[in-house]
Amino acid sequence: MKRALTSLLAGVLTLAPATQAAEAPSFRNTIQPILTRYGCAMGACHGAAAGQGGFRLSLRGFDDEGDWLSITRSANGRRLTFEDPARSLFLLKAVKTVPHKGDKRFEVNSPEYKAIVDWIAAGAPGPKADDPRITSLSVAQPHLVTQGGKSVQLKVTAKFSDGHSEDVTRWCKYNATNASVATVDDAGLIKITGSGEGTVSAWYLSLLSVTTVTVPNPGKPNAEAFAAMKPRNFIDEHVLTKLRELNIPPSGRATDAEFLRRAFLDTIGVLPTPEEAKTFLADKAADKRDRLIDALLQRPEFVDYWAHRWSDLFLVNGDKLMPQAMWSYYNWIRRHVAANTPWDAMVRDLLTATGSTLEHGGGNFFILNDEPTKCAETVSVAFLGTSIGCAKCHNHPMEKWTYDQYYAFANLFARVRTKNGTQADERVLFSDTQGDLVAPLTGKPQPPRPLDALEPVSMTSTEDRRITLAKWLTSADNKLFQRAIVNRVWANFFGSGLVEAVDDLRVTNPASNEPLFAAACEHLVKQKFDLKALMRTILQSETYQRSSITQPENITDLRYGSHYVPRRLKAEVLLDTVSQVTAAPTTFKIDRRNANRGTADAYPMGFRALQLPDSNIASYFLKSFGRADRVATCECERTNEPSMAQALHIANGETLNTKLAQKDNRLDALLTSKQPDAKIIEEAYLLTLTRSPTARELEKATALLTSANPEDRRTTLEDLFWSLMSSKEFLFNH
Repeated sequence: MKRALTSLLAGVLTLAPATQAAEAPSFRNTIQPILTRYGCAMGACHGAAAGQGGFRLSLRGFDDEGDWLSITRSANGRRLTFEDPARSLFLLKAVKTVPHKGDKRFEVNSPEYKAIVDWIAAGAPGPKADDPRITSLSVAQPHLVTQGGKSVQLKVTAKFSDGHSEDVTRWCKYNATNASVATVDDAGLIKITGSGEGTVSAWYLSLLSVTTVTVPNPGKPNAEAFAAMKPRNFIDEHVLTKLRELNIPPSGRATDAEFLRRAFLDTIGVLPTPEEAKTFLADKAADKRDRLIDALLQRPEFVDYWAHRWSDLFLVNGDKLMPQAMWSYYNWIRRHVAANTPWDAMVRDLLTATGSTLEHGGGNFFILNDEPTKCAETVSVAFLGTSIGCAKCHNHPMEKWTYDQYYAFANLFARVRTKNGTQADERVLFSDTQGDLVAPLTGKPQPPRPLDALEPVSMTSTEDRRITLAKWLTSADNKLFQRAIVNRVWANFFGSGLVEAVDDLRVTNPASNEPLFAAACEHLVKQKFDLKALMRTILQSETYQRSSITQPENITDLRYGSHYVPRRLKAEVLLDTVSQVTAAPTTFKIDRRNANRGTADAYPMGFRALQLPDSNIASYFLKSFGRADRVATCECERTNEPSMAQALHIANGETLNTKLAQKDNRLDALLTSKQPDAKIIEEAYLLTLTRSPTARELEKATALLTSANPEDRRTTLEDLFWSLMSSKEFLFNH
C-alpha cells in the first residue's frame, strides 16, 4: 500500500517535463546524502524517533520513500514551493533565512543549496526503482602514516551499480575515533594532534570507509630495546612490527615468578601452591615455561575456569531456567570444554539442538532466546562479535547491516518451536515446517538469509533453517566468526581485545593490530578451531611473557603489547584466591529472589566461585567486584574496574577479615607447623604473591612476628596476611 501510494504521489508531484526530470538530482543519491551530511537526518535532529518541530526523517536516511513523503507531503506539502524553489521552507530553514533551531546548515548558492533548488524545480521527484545503487565506498588513503602537526585531505570515491564512480568527498559525514591523535572537519581534512593510532570514518549513503591514522612517537627509536626482543611466533613478529611503526619500545621479559602467577590466573583462575612455585622457580631447564603451559591446559581447573567463562557468554542463569535445565545447560558446556571440542563444532551443536533440553543441554539456548529477534541478536553478538540490534528499526547507523538484513537473519529462527516434555523442567525443541517472521515496516517476511550470504534459504523448504545458518556461521570462510572468538580469547589473556570493546567488531572500530588479528584468525582455522592451540600460542609468545614494568616511552601504551597491562582479578577468581590462600572455603547461598531456586539453600561446602553454574548467587563480594548477571550477551555486563566499594570491602568487609579470623584455617596451620618464623613469612609471600619476600621484607616481617607476645602471634600473622592480600600486587594480575 505504501509503495503504491508513493508511485501515485510521484506522478502528482513531478511537475517538470520528462527531460528536466531526467536531469534532476536524484533524491536517493544526492538529496539524502545532504540531509545526512548536515545532520538533518541524525538522531539529534529530525532523525530522532519523534522528529523535531513536527518534521521527522529516518535515521541516516535509511527509508528513502518515507523521507520523500515526509518532505513533500507532510504538513500539507508546505515545505516545498514549486513555482519558486528558493522560497521553499525546506530551504529557508536550512540557510536560516527564517528561524531554525538547528541553526544554519549551509550557505545560499552553495553546491548543496543549488542541488536542492534544482531538485525542487524538477518537481521534487522521489526515489526510483532504477536509481543506481552504491556498491562500494573507498578512501584514497586507507592507512595513513604521518607526523604530528600535519594535515591531510581525504578523498572518498563511491562506485555505483551502473558502473560509474563519483568523488563524494564533499558529501560524506566524517568522524574521528581518537581526537588525541587526529581530528577531522566536515570537509574531510584530517589534522594530526598527537602520536598514537586512531581512525577516521567516512559515511556516505549506506556505506562506510575507514582510514587508519598512525603517528609515531617523536624521538629517536630505541634500537637496543628492539634488538633484545627475539620473536617466538607470529604474534611477536606482528607486535614488534607495530611497535616499531609507532616507535614504542618494548619492556623486557617477566621474571619466572611473575610469569608463573600470571599464567595460572589467566589460564585456570587459581594461584600456584607454594610447592608448585618452589619447584618451578628452582627449575633451570630452558623449556620450563612451555612445560608449565602444557600442564595448565590439562588441569581440571581449566575446565572450571573456561566453563564459567562460556557460561557467561551463553547466559546460564538459574533465574531464567528451571534447576534441571540450568544444570543440563551448564554440564553441556563443561563436557565440551573437557573434551576440547573445536569451537566451530561446539557452536554448531548449540545452534542445531533438537529434542529434550535435559538430554541436550545446549537446547536451553533457545529457551532463553525464545523469539526469532532475540535469537538473531544474541547469535550475532555471541558468535560474530557484532550487534545488529539497531537494524531492528532502521539501517544500522554505525555498520553495514540493514533493516532488511536484520529480518532476513531473524527469519532463520522463525520455525524454532518448543513443547512440554514428560519430565519436570523438560522442554522439547523442534523445527516446524512452516512459519515466517513478518518485518513490521514492509508487512511481509524477508527471505531467510545469513547476514553476509549471497543467496537466501528457500521459503518453501521444510529443512531446519538453523542447519544452513550453522554451516554459514562456522565456515572457515566466515571471518567474523573467527574474529569474534579470537578476540574473546585474546582479551582473556591481555585484559582487552585486539578490538575493544570485545563485542564491538565493526568497520568503524578496527583492531589495534589488524595484521596480527588476521594472522591469529588464520592460525585458528589451521588448528581446526582448537582453542587450546590458540591459547598455547598466546601463552608461549614473548608478547604475553613481557614484563608489566613500563618504560617512560611505553607507559601510556594499553593496546599494542609493549608491556603486560596489569588488571584487577575477576570477581570469581579473586574470591577463590582469597579462599585458597586462607584455606577457608566460601559458602554459596542460592539467591532467594530466584524463583527457580529449588529445594536447596546452598551449594555444598568446597564449591569454588568458578565452579558455580548459576549467576544467581547471593554474594555481596561477587556483586561488588563486577560479576556478570547473565541477562544479556555482552562483555559490558562484567566490570573489572576498581571502585570505592571494593576498596572498603577489602579493608573492612567481612569476606577477607572473616576468612582470616576463621579457626583452623591456613594461619593456624602455619603457627602450629613449628617452622621458624622466617619460613612462615616465606610461606605467606609464596601463598599470596607467588614470590619470596625481599631481604628487607623478610627482615621486617620476621622481626614483627618474633617480637609479638605469644597471645598476639595469630593477630600479628593476620595483619601480615591482610596487608599482603589487600595490596595491588595480590588484587591485580601483573
